[in-house]
Amino acid sequence: MPAHRTPALARVITGRRTAWLVALVPILLALAVLALVPEGERETTSTDASPVGADSTSAAQLLDELPEDEGQVAIVLWTADDGELSRQAQGELTKQAVGLLSDAGGGGEAPEGAGDGPPGAQGEESQGEEGQGDEGQGRRSPLVVAEDGTAAFVAVPVLSSSNTDNIDKVEDLRSTLTDDVPDGVTVQVTGPAGIQADIGQVFDGADFRLLAATAAVVAILLIITYRSPVLWLVPLTVVGIADRLAAIVATNVLEVTGVAWDESTVGILSVLVFGAGTDYALLLISRYRDELKTTESRFEAMGHALSRTFEAVLSSSTTVVLGLLTLLLSSIPTTRGLGLACAVGVLIAATFALVVLPAALVVFGRWIFWPRVPRVGDTVLVDSNSLWHRVGDAVARRPRTFVVATIAGLAVLASGTASITTGLRPADQFVQRPEAISAAERLGESFPAGTSDPIQVATRADAEQVLKAVEDVDGVSSARVTTSADGISQIDAVPDAEPGSEEAQALVGSVRDAVDGFDDTHVGGGDAEAVDAEEYAERDRLVILPLILLLVLGALVVLLRSVVAPLLLVATVLATYAAAMGASWWLFQTVFDFAAMDTGVPLLAFLFLVALGVDYNIFLVTRAREEAREHGTRAGMLRALTATGGVITSAGILLAAVFAVLGVLPLVVLAQLGAIIFVGVLLDTLVVRTVLVPALALTLGERFWWPRRVTAREG
Repeated sequence: MPAHRTPALARVITGRRTAWLVALVPILLALAVLALVPEGERETTSTDASPVGADSTSAAQLLDELPEDEGQVAIVLWTADDGELSRQAQGELTKQAVGLLSDAGGGGEAPEGAGDGPPGAQGEESQGEEGQGDEGQGRRSPLVVAEDGTAAFVAVPVLSSSNTDNIDKVEDLRSTLTDDVPDGVTVQVTGPAGIQADIGQVFDGADFRLLAATAAVVAILLIITYRSPVLWLVPLTVVGIADRLAAIVATNVLEVTGVAWDESTVGILSVLVFGAGTDYALLLISRYRDELKTTESRFEAMGHALSRTFEAVLSSSTTVVLGLLTLLLSSIPTTRGLGLACAVGVLIAATFALVVLPAALVVFGRWIFWPRVPRVGDTVLVDSNSLWHRVGDAVARRPRTFVVATIAGLAVLASGTASITTGLRPADQFVQRPEAISAAERLGESFPAGTSDPIQVATRADAEQVLKAVEDVDGVSSARVTTSADGISQIDAVPDAEPGSEEAQALVGSVRDAVDGFDDTHVGGGDAEAVDAEEYAERDRLVILPLILLLVLGALVVLLRSVVAPLLLVATVLATYAAAMGASWWLFQTVFDFAAMDTGVPLLAFLFLVALGVDYNIFLVTRAREEAREHGTRAGMLRALTATGGVITSAGILLAAVFAVLGVLPLVVLAQLGAIIFVGVLLDTLVVRTVLVPALALTLGERFWWPRRVTAREG
């Protein structure tokens, strides 16, 4: 073996006199930031998750200009447990409805239009016990009773200053209604405010649950990997501090730059920092353990290990960061925020893994590996007869067969992508159906299907003319002007079709065609937002996906100074993505019973699988290039597989498990994203990196590195 030359920076980080300082100072600074600097804050807006420039986004922005914002509407639904609502029950419910609207309006009268309920609500006007109207005054009752008499509802504005405030008010409303509900009647709250509150509750305390679950998974897998009661504490502590620092730095960067983010951003950021940071730690510690078997001084051993892993980790993290920054081109503000936040997080994770972790580890003696303490003279991984050595021998005997077999297997899995449908209905967004969704479905049984989520038309044109145009559209059950002020009007139109259905989304297009001739008139509402989300998600994929591939390919070309190897590695990562999408779709259909895939999942899954998946190829191929300089391409690839097989597999399993933790939140979009990355990372580490890439290299020989020559003579 040639003598190691340790770069100056590595000597400073791992030096006998400087290591403790390099480890301690960043940790103390990070702890000071954690103690003194809060996470960034911002006021959420109604368009944070809406495509910029979409018609539904313009509608929401126009409605936000109304001088007296009535907030979102909560629909209170009462249903008879058996048969019809009695006359007495209707009278009690009428009084409750009047009280709710009075409280919502801040005085004795209901806000304008609120008491009438959504347009198109068919049914009788409840007259109270004496038939005199609400409170016996002969006024029109706000309670809308179904024609079959089994249900009644009232639409109540919920004035809230934030999503947390909305959750609290909806929960208070539910609690009050439950206490006052008449015997034989069930009460539920749905409508936009109810659905938003239930979504918000999914993220209430989510950061802590995700952090705790992620840390627990990482700790368990590190203990299993190292089989040491002590060693796992060092990387877990370093990565944990990096994670908390990343949350503070990232959210403050978002606040300063004015980029939007939402409740899921910090959770996904935490998962990514733990996953990437621990991967880098595993690679470094594996190399450090090997160096301790050939070098007496632990300081020199860590210096050698750091210098040999620095390029791979730097290239890997740079690729991931550049890939994440492509999300700044997304049309969705919160997706931009996710990309920027995660890019900051990966930078911090890589810095801690390359600076703080090696310094922290070398401060301790070899005993940190107890009970499997490495000694000089022990067999190094590359010369061991491990499982990965035997796998490499099997691949080497028939590399072309393995190439064909693995490609065929990936193609079979990828065939499932042909049947993927995207676009989740509101009722399908939750793993466990909350009250707002079940109430909306029950509302649709007794009233027009779109009562809970009408199409909203916002206009500065003549409201009556726009209303007439909307009413004339086939499929609109009814429509009315619900708000009008300062030249802005809101028209709510109830479709006959169920919200989220193809018919309801087709109706959005018809309404847009009908109002196209009016100035500054836009169509919003849940179905309009779904239509626009699908359209703009496709635009994002067409723009961002090719750019991610170009960035990854460019990074590999720079790293390997080759053309053939980068093209093949990018192709294998693409094959992994397609196979993961197809296999996950089969799981969604047959095991989880998901009706569709969320529109944003394909893009995020592509980013994480391509950017993170190429990490393992970088770890393998950089080691193969290193070994090939002394032993040639064939032996170099087999030695690299033997040396990195265990650590890359451990890293892959850990990363897959960490992303699976997203499933602790009962939101389908996060469960789907976690499942796809889980499947894709396992395919990448257990099949593509283990079998396909070595088989391709063995089949091509020296041509794998073309136009560069990587031979024993370069060593």
